[in-house]
Amino acid sequence: MAGDVVNLRQVRKRKAKAEDDRRAEANRRLHGMTRAEREKAADEKRRLDAHVEGHRREDDGEGGDG
Repeated sequence: MAGDVVNLRQVRKRKAKAEDDRRAEANRRLHGMTRAEREKAADEKRRLDAHVEGHRREDDGEGGDG
């Protein structure tokens, strides 16, 4: 009837580490982007901004209908 001896301090540390790892993974899913993903998104934004800017109408400053 002899059971295994368990070090409770080690069990608590393992449990805390597992919880931290779980929380970190959730944060990575919610907030994380790889460097390549960030650069790709920035390039896409620049490309779209240039496209929109290229189609912007010029204002001659007169402010009238004709």
